[in-house]
Amino acid sequence: MIRYTLHSVPMTAVDREYAESAWAALGGDPALLARVSTVVRAGALEARLPVREMARACVGACALAAAELGARRSGRAVPPRAPAGGAAGAPGDDVPGVRVDDGAVAAAFVSERHLRVAGRAPVSFAPLSRFWRTRDGWVRTHANYPHHRARLSAALELPDDTGSLAAVLAERSAAEVEETVTAAGGLAVALRTPREWARHPQGAAVADRPLVERERLDRAGVRTRTAAGHDPLLPAAGLRVLDLTRVIAGPVATRTLALLGADVLRIDPPGLPELADQHLDTGFGKRSARLDLSADRRTFEELLASADVVVTGYRPGTLDRFGLSPAALAERRPGIVVGQLSAWGAYGPWGGRRGFDSLVQVATGIAALEGAGHGRGEPGALPAQALDHGTGYLLAAGVLRAVTDQLDAGGSRCVRAALARTARWLLDGAAPHACPGTRDGLNGLNGSNGSGGSDGRTGSAAPDGRDGPRARGTVSYGDPYAGPGPWLAETDGGQGRLRYARSPVSFGGGPADWARPPGAWGADSPRWT
Repeated sequence: MIRYTLHSVPMTAVDREYAESAWAALGGDPALLARVSTVVRAGALEARLPVREMARACVGACALAAAELGARRSGRAVPPRAPAGGAAGAPGDDVPGVRVDDGAVAAAFVSERHLRVAGRAPVSFAPLSRFWRTRDGWVRTHANYPHHRARLSAALELPDDTGSLAAVLAERSAAEVEETVTAAGGLAVALRTPREWARHPQGAAVADRPLVERERLDRAGVRTRTAAGHDPLLPAAGLRVLDLTRVIAGPVATRTLALLGADVLRIDPPGLPELADQHLDTGFGKRSARLDLSADRRTFEELLASADVVVTGYRPGTLDRFGLSPAALAERRPGIVVGQLSAWGAYGPWGGRRGFDSLVQVATGIAALEGAGHGRGEPGALPAQALDHGTGYLLAAGVLRAVTDQLDAGGSRCVRAALARTARWLLDGAAPHACPGTRDGLNGLNGSNGSGGSDGRTGSAAPDGRDGPRARGTVSYGDPYAGPGPWLAETDGGQGRLRYARSPVSFGGGPADWARPPGAWGADSPRWT
């Protein structure tokens, strides 16, 4: 049974900084942060770094963006209610209250582990996706997809077995392995400390970018968008979303838009394989079709002609040759919102590289800090693929806020998020409040103290709380996190009975679950409902 205490306390400094910086990066009104309340559960997402606080902020920002858009589009008047420390009728009283529960967040951030398909546990990382010792350190490889496994084996000239790979890597330097495998189109990243990443050209390029990049692409007029008559409140109802994403972060973003009422159609190329369990976990509420953009361009253009949002998750530049850059999409579909997701960012020397959450943790120093000896022993990992999930919620929030901005000023919009930038944000937030065992590793973060402006925040308070607007949301304490049970649900799907984690995005009057279970990958027709 879930229990809550009856008392509330102010946010901690770390919570406040993450909440404020995320919402400011999205261009949100600071006054709306008073609408957010948090249920704290000891033991959820435990780590040396403040993963729980970061995850709360990502989910809270997404839920608040949804609540704000829902209030605007529905015209539904929410009775005025005095926020903590405020007066009735204060700004934002028409926006539903948001609740962020640590239990729901913890369950959702490892949703891929909780999935059960007819009682079967999901297939996890492949044998060649792991840490390996090198002559001078460590590398992590990623070979879950057959084509990545083949490129890894070809680059290192070895048969596809773990024993041979271990022997070969033990004789090479980590930097050599990284460059050799990357040049062959495979995935291998050398372990770095935060100091080393901060000095790396890509680390420096990432640090100079906002947490969420927001751009107006043109002067397209205001579109009339209403969502009246929906119960529960569905902020994205009526929006058509083309989902051109893969793996976790992008599909988490579009899965969230589907929860909120959007008609989401995922499009995949016919020849690129997908992991069945991964698709099921992130496919709730969506439809899935396969389409060759070269051979059947007319069908795609017909879809685009009535789309409201396009979300992409391929390497930067990959889709440009198909005329799918943000500028090209806006030219053909004025008023479009484009959400772009990448691993390393669309800039810097690594801007065109492939990447996954596990590899970004290794490059940025997170794996070193979470490992044995805090960077001086075997590397570790966060308790969840938190960069993937967190960035997914931030991207969904960016899309929702872009639609809200369009209600006032029109314009085609583009929002961008990157796993490496989210990693930097996580490390920035830890720096001034160094978690046990992390201070030495964080001292090299270009002098960052978590309160700078590089993450897009405006008017954020200093760590001592003396300046700037404050996040006045409240915190209450529930039972310690004892497992995901209360936040799991079951439904029947085409592959059998599914157990899954519910979405942590929750606000007054909003949806409690997805309207439909996931179907088989690529089984739907490429057309709107």
